[in-house]
Amino acid sequence: MLRITNFSVPFDDESPLKDIVAKRLKLPPEAVLEVVVVRKAIDARRYRNSPIQFVYMLNVTVAMPEKKVLAKLRNDKNVAMLSNNSQEPLVYGETLLKARPVIIGLGPAGLLAAWTLAKHGYKPLVLERGRDVDRRTADIQKFWQSGSLDEQSNVQFGEGGAGTFSDGKLTTRINDSKMTDVLDLFISAGAPPEIKYLHKPHIGTDKLRNVVKNIRNQIIRFGGEVRFEATVTNIDSKDGVVQGVMVNETEYISCGVVMLGIGHSARDTYAMLHKNQIAMEAKAFAVGVRIEHPQEWMDKAQYTVDAGHKRLPVSDYALTYQDKETGRGAYSFCMCPGGQVVAATSEKGQVVTNGMSNYHRNSGIANSALLVTVGPDDFDCADVLAGITFQRKYEALAFTCAGSNYYAPVQTVGDFLSKKKGSSDFITKPTYLPGVTAVDLRECLPDFITNTLAHALPYFGQKIKGFDHPGVLMTGVETRSSAPCRIIRTREFVSLNTEGLYPIGEGAGYAGGIMSAAIDGLNGAIAVMKKYKA
Repeated sequence: MLRITNFSVPFDDESPLKDIVAKRLKLPPEAVLEVVVVRKAIDARRYRNSPIQFVYMLNVTVAMPEKKVLAKLRNDKNVAMLSNNSQEPLVYGETLLKARPVIIGLGPAGLLAAWTLAKHGYKPLVLERGRDVDRRTADIQKFWQSGSLDEQSNVQFGEGGAGTFSDGKLTTRINDSKMTDVLDLFISAGAPPEIKYLHKPHIGTDKLRNVVKNIRNQIIRFGGEVRFEATVTNIDSKDGVVQGVMVNETEYISCGVVMLGIGHSARDTYAMLHKNQIAMEAKAFAVGVRIEHPQEWMDKAQYTVDAGHKRLPVSDYALTYQDKETGRGAYSFCMCPGGQVVAATSEKGQVVTNGMSNYHRNSGIANSALLVTVGPDDFDCADVLAGITFQRKYEALAFTCAGSNYYAPVQTVGDFLSKKKGSSDFITKPTYLPGVTAVDLRECLPDFITNTLAHALPYFGQKIKGFDHPGVLMTGVETRSSAPCRIIRTREFVSLNTEGLYPIGEGAGYAGGIMSAAIDGLNGAIAVMKKYKA
């Protein structure tokens, strides 16, 4: 099989891909038997007025010896023989498990850990504090419509974790050969096939709900068990070794392996772990706002005259800014093309925002977080849980500023930059539900964050025309971009001071999104299997 890399094709070329590849390889069309898209990206930079390009990585099967084809293209470094990089076989450990492993949390990390263990015969028990995805969806819709919050079933807690009610983005900076296995699992569970090759794949929250439900059903078919509304209220250990867990303060379950996939918002669980002297440390996170623009503005900025073409997806962006005076950085995060801003709190008396979009990304609104890094030096770094205290302070201020009814505080960019408040002449209709109140965002965010954002917005406006338009809407506050704590573990994924405890995923401080959390959960399960027999 041949591998073609960096293969640019004009986006508006609708010729069959096999014909385009045949021309590239200097072969007749019938000599190309199969073309598999490994990666597809967009290059909109238009060198010397060239059209927008789709840039492919392809695996190609031809009806002749590959060496003969390569001989004709010996000066072409982008065509080569595909190497076979097989994964090393798994060798199970010798220590016999006396009880089935317990997995806490059914977000991406817990889901992949449970699926992996179940597939290999370990029959894991999964304990998820929230509800199944169907009941969870109803609870969330009720909150968005009426402001009636369920603290156990919301955007943060429940089957699939926080990522279920997001954009479902699968982009990641990690490079792990097992990513293909995870993507294959997602596709088998109902995700769109193109996630396997798109440069910036996404599932969309509408499809992701069925994906996580289907994976849960696979776990059960493999012999695992999944229990909802099962909050782990204590982890029992003796002489630094896990003995069991307490569920809902009433039920004790004996076990020797506990995998912690708790998510970044399980604040009561962090407190319980700290009380039990599990090794933890405070870590940096980020806080800011959500910003909304007409999606067509972003498309025009990237695609210019071709914006709106049927063969081009809605565009996204990634922006960074470094304040020269303070050294503070601001950046866009979790950009959701064609989506909406959502209410994402998990505690009463607080307002938290996040971004979400469905598979088709057709709301007409582009939204993104604009965040500023918050480090341990910005709070009491001697207190492991001080980052949570910091988050809660500004979430509570946002709740109070907007009317104490789960409305979100909003402000136009124009008012924010001129230090005024009250304007409601928004370029786009606010998408946050249950509602919004025009305020001064400086009343619910610390000065170092608002000052950095005030400097960053005009800079971003130079990068994308209209980004800092006076009528653009900003919604506060975004505080849950990552975990405020890290549960310290060894290279073997085991807690630094508690044998049998395996912290995994974003809540443990080792991942930053659906894909990286899923891979971390999978690798954590492999670490368990390398040590223990089923």
